[in-house]
Amino acid sequence: MTAPSLVTLTDVRDAAARIKGVAHRTPVLRSRTLDELVGAEVFVKCENFQRIGAFKFRGAYNAASRLPADQLAKGIAAYSSGNHAQAVALAARELGTTAVILMPEDTPRSKREATAGYGAEIVTYDRYTGDRVAIGEALAADRGLALIPPYEHPHVIAGQGTAALELIEETGDLDALVVPVGGGGLIAGSATAAKGLRSATRVIGVEPETGDDTKRSLEAGRRISIPVPRTIADGQAADTPGELTFAVNRRLVDGITLVSDEQIRDAMRFVFERMKLVVEPSGASALAALLAHRVDRLPRRVGVILSGGNIGAGRFTEILGG
Repeated sequence: MTAPSLVTLTDVRDAAARIKGVAHRTPVLRSRTLDELVGAEVFVKCENFQRIGAFKFRGAYNAASRLPADQLAKGIAAYSSGNHAQAVALAARELGTTAVILMPEDTPRSKREATAGYGAEIVTYDRYTGDRVAIGEALAADRGLALIPPYEHPHVIAGQGTAALELIEETGDLDALVVPVGGGGLIAGSATAAKGLRSATRVIGVEPETGDDTKRSLEAGRRISIPVPRTIADGQAADTPGELTFAVNRRLVDGITLVSDEQIRDAMRFVFERMKLVVEPSGASALAALLAHRVDRLPRRVGVILSGGNIGAGRFTEILGG
């Protein structure tokens, strides 16, 4: 079985059934001003209203809820810069078990405190010198925990794809879908859903300019590693695409475009002032690409995923220069 066939539209639909009533079915919003600025009909999927404030709960719960009862009783482990950490912590609480989360030392305080608030134990590491995968795997093995990675897992990918599935169910066919890219799980799941429903839909990923590992990898036809990115979009600070996510995205994603930190700031400011939404930098990057006209040959009906809104008031004000 090849890697891409490990995740299918059926898997995404199964995940949607599994998370129903546990995860939120988040709203899809419109803005006439946004349409005029972009030059298209834009449908905004607001995952900032998801439980834990980001799309990550979808995949975390889908994966955790499928663990055998004896393994679930032993607990769950994860490594994450913040949103997946909170998602696994909440999933563990919902399923009556415990979670141990490996987090970078420089994780925004709001995300760290929220993760602890869901009852998780937090272990920290230096993201610029440590290998989080190796550290996380060793931690899980030492404690006998089930490791749920942030994107390199078919059940996680299928769960993330439910955001795009809901969007398309509500709006009808889309000509294009624009999605933030970090490790690649959200866009892999989204592309699986979108292409499974309508193969002609263009799926465009968006990365920060300093974190273009997926763009470079797709252009090279192999996974490329870059130095750990320094960007305000901490949730997209990946240095190498996942093996599984890259295999899926190489087959299904039509292209990757890049945005600057300043363009991300502009998008955050726009949705706050004009749509009354608070979105974290990673959550705003796909919208930033539309507002900055970084998507070539933009079609008429476009979906965009605001992937999360986990940002403290102080950090939000700091980023926007207030």
